[in-house]
Amino acid sequence: MEETAAAPDRGHSIVYAPRIQDLLSREEKVFRIDATTVGVSRSDLISEVVAARPVLSTERSVYKPAAGAVIPHDSATRTIRALGQDVMEGIRTPPPPARGLNGAWPYAATSYLRQWLFASDPLPVSLLSKRGITRSPALSRIVDRAVTVWPEPGGGGRGRTALAEQIRSASDAQERGQAIAMYRRATATLCDGVAALTGNALWLMGPGGRARGAARADLTAVLWETLRLLPPAWMLYRTGGDAYAGLHPEIRREDNVALFPLLMHRHPDYWPEPMDFRPERWAGVPDPEKTPAYMPFGFDGARCWAKHLVVPLAERLLTVALDNRLAVRVPEQETHVPLRSLLSVRFNAESGA
Repeated sequence: MEETAAAPDRGHSIVYAPRIQDLLSREEKVFRIDATTVGVSRSDLISEVVAARPVLSTERSVYKPAAGAVIPHDSATRTIRALGQDVMEGIRTPPPPARGLNGAWPYAATSYLRQWLFASDPLPVSLLSKRGITRSPALSRIVDRAVTVWPEPGGGGRGRTALAEQIRSASDAQERGQAIAMYRRATATLCDGVAALTGNALWLMGPGGRARGAARADLTAVLWETLRLLPPAWMLYRTGGDAYAGLHPEIRREDNVALFPLLMHRHPDYWPEPMDFRPERWAGVPDPEKTPAYMPFGFDGARCWAKHLVVPLAERLLTVALDNRLAVRVPEQETHVPLRSLLSVRFNAESGA
């Protein structure tokens, strides 16, 4: 069992889902996962794979079809801009009461962020980002229909968000369906990602809170180091073909390629004391994403499309948590990280304010 970053409370360790643990136990940097997939964690080979061809639209979640059609590039761009506008406006407003952060993380943090950023939207619109709604086709259809007949602006002192306004201003059923899908994807991507990053940082800073005074001097560095150990884009999947054949003897034309920043970020060839949580390694680094063997949000052409919002919002949420003396409760000696698209430590938390 591998222990990740040494949280100051050394008695606790992270236990990963078996498939992730299997990856972490591999010593080779190029390895076969199955009959048609090769895994890569070697920095130079990852760079070659990235440069071999542009990313396909089918390999980017933002462009996945919705309402019977692929999301157009200009529509995706409008959504990203609208999301940025909503986040910047939201974090300028006072945060909700800290008691909303109590409970099971990262879920409590996700709900808190939705309330903070999107509570002014009409109820059917705000329901679009709820996990239970998005996982149920029947509930999604009901909510989608309700959205089209809900003209009233939201309350709470703010009008509806720019994301919600895209739904209301849609010119026809297909455009409205795609705007609904983009609202759902944008809010889920942002809130889930920021909640996971903030929760991981809180855990790595120390379940007992003993490291927080020192680490708080530079929360941005804390977050970059958290992104190294538990990156949101921990695996990037590329469809195989001629572009990758010949880059390495293990990669055949018919093979898909899985890139693993999670493994690259923890390899001693690239990082001194790679398993230690050391925010100070980012002191004086002007642009962390230009650091060799570091790929927390993916790469050019396939970066997380909310990445420019994630770190500022996570820093704001982390500040709220620390200001309100949020205590991480980890009664067991082992804290589990399940197999999910986002790697997030699960724990309970309670505000001391």
